[in-house]
Amino acid sequence: MEELSLWSLCLQGGFIMIPLALLALICIYIFIERLIVVNRANKQDPTFMKRINDYIHEGEIESALNLCKSTPDAYSALIAKGISRIGRPMQDVLVTIENMGNLEIARLGKGLPWLATTAAGAPMLGFLGTVIGMVEAFHAMATAGSAATLSTFADGIYTALVTTVAGLVVGVAALFAYNYLVARINSVMTLLEGKTMEFMDMLNEPA
Repeated sequence: MEELSLWSLCLQGGFIMIPLALLALICIYIFIERLIVVNRANKQDPTFMKRINDYIHEGEIESALNLCKSTPDAYSALIAKGISRIGRPMQDVLVTIENMGNLEIARLGKGLPWLATTAAGAPMLGFLGTVIGMVEAFHAMATAGSAATLSTFADGIYTALVTTVAGLVVGVAALFAYNYLVARINSVMTLLEGKTMEFMDMLNEPA
């Protein structure tokens, strides 16, 4: 019995395998790139807020801003924006920080629509390949007439089954990748909210 390789199976899938392969490569790139960015944003310096607190209560606003610029954490940009608004009403400071936080979350979510689209679209492409394969199989049977055998429509069946499997594999992988990244971004959002509240409490403390 001839042993089937993964490559030969992919070839049996026909041209539908090309967009599925492209979607898979794009999703892999987006997942790895976003995972690195989100993990970097989720890191935090345990001494950061204490140093900011010391600088603010000592009146060294410029030193506090420089510390924010030199800290690569996601919340440092929010704190820097809040520091630049010190002296204004507290509500204005809070709104400014929240707007900056929304921009940061949007930046972290860049590329996620591709994953969501692939999760929904890849199985549909697979089913399209299934329909095309079945059409090819029945066309081969009709052309062969009474001489039709199992091998007559085997290629069409191969196309139908392989594209279905490939579409589901790519779609399910994209769905898991999307949900994992959303969960990680939500953890960053929680971190930003916590740092925002800590900063606002800091400003309300007596000097």
